[in-house]
Amino acid sequence: MARVKRGNVARKRRNKILRLARGFQGSNGSLFRTANQRVMKALCNAYRDRRRRKRDFRRLWIARINAAARINGLSYSRLIGGLKKADVRLNRKMLAQLAMSDPNSFASVVGSAKS
Repeated sequence: MARVKRGNVARKRRNKILRLARGFQGSNGSLFRTANQRVMKALCNAYRDRRRRKRDFRRLWIARINAAARINGLSYSRLIGGLKKADVRLNRKMLAQLAMSDPNSFASVVGSAKS
């Protein structure tokens, strides 16, 4: 059986990994075997953290809304419940933005939730 020379394919495969590992420190960015391990780990972390980022931002928005709501004399859960009853459809991102940038309009939103 004839021998298979796969120099072109193997080099492309290695270079693809080394391109992804560019910027990693030490041998993690220059040696194929360690770079391959680091790239696989980095891709796993990136996949996981794309989902985690959504959770983290939601937690941040809730913390900001809670702080601003308590300044206006209402807890977070009562504010959200009141907004649902008043049929005010503002998501948490927009509520947090209002609480940070425009406290007066946030106070009016809280007022509609109280009534």
